[in-house]
Amino acid sequence: MDWSRITRPTLLLDEQRCRANIARMCARATAAHVALRPHLKTAQSRVVAAWLREHGVRAITVSSLGMARYFAEDGWEDITLAFPFNPREIDAVNAFPESVRLQVLVEHEDVVHCLATHLRRPIDLWIKIDTGLGRTGIEWNDDDAIAACVRAARAARNPRLRGLLTHAGMTYAASSPDEIIRMFSQSLKRIVGAAAKHSDDERLLVSVGDTPGCTLAESFLGADELRPGNFVFHDCMQRDLGVCAAEHIAVALAAPIVALHPRRGEVVVHGGAIHLSKDALTRGDGATMYGLVCLPEEQGWSAPVEDAYVRGISQEHGILRLPEQVLRSLRPGDPLLILPVHSCLTAQAMRGYRTLDGTSVDHYAAVTEI
Repeated sequence: MDWSRITRPTLLLDEQRCRANIARMCARATAAHVALRPHLKTAQSRVVAAWLREHGVRAITVSSLGMARYFAEDGWEDITLAFPFNPREIDAVNAFPESVRLQVLVEHEDVVHCLATHLRRPIDLWIKIDTGLGRTGIEWNDDDAIAACVRAARAARNPRLRGLLTHAGMTYAASSPDEIIRMFSQSLKRIVGAAAKHSDDERLLVSVGDTPGCTLAESFLGADELRPGNFVFHDCMQRDLGVCAAEHIAVALAAPIVALHPRRGEVVVHGGAIHLSKDALTRGDGATMYGLVCLPEEQGWSAPVEDAYVRGISQEHGILRLPEQVLRSLRPGDPLLILPVHSCLTAQAMRGYRTLDGTSVDHYAAVTEI
């Protein structure tokens, strides 16, 4: 790693760690005999998607129609847009290349009728189910609403109903790995039961996904596909949940020191909210932290420095608390590495990566007008 090239906040990507994370999740899916449809809203990169391809992944998940087009232009032909369908985008869907098997989410029969009336290209349909998160989706036990969507979809020649889909995002609020497993298992049981209840001659498939659950679950019985996303990079949140170790975190923000304050045990770096986001975690001592701090090494970065963390951020500034012995060795301009609390938002904010050998890696947001 040539640290002299770090002149401003830079998101570094450890390719070896990322590839290892991908290999582990692919192995879990293969062992469970369930399809893996990774959610690329975390990496948003054709390069990282290519590493998934090397493990036989042929279907992906995205969070917007623009992102779907970005990956379609790179040859991906089976793409699920895992966000409730916006009827105002019907013209964009109709203009989407028919070479791509496009799949969308609905949670209301009116949207099914809109698609059936206005579609001019074939698409597949998933009904979004809320198994406990309380964000979007029909509640898993609202039989009337699920049945209404199923009937509307079955009555339409286009779109074609595939099944039920959920995201067990409540696992991110778990207090232990055991609780993650329990939450994920309950979510899976609920959606599998709903799919069985509302299947007729054609079985409704089941799609589930969240990195904590897909990483730790003991069984995926009843699921047809998994859609985790954060697993490619991991982050401090996953570490705190017990989903990964620090050595699995594959991205770190390199931030140059701009000020030292030894009397208060802190340094200020160029790297703030517009680089890291404002996602935070609470430490065991009650302090709020916006990332863990590592030191630069020849082959990347060190393990997190004990008792070092980002204790505050503003737009451009990051305020890092450091032990005295580390502070003594630092000078203005030296880079420090910050492991993000939430790698998805940090990647979105930085809009690109640099690998440890200096190679630039693309990001969807960098080639798209926001």
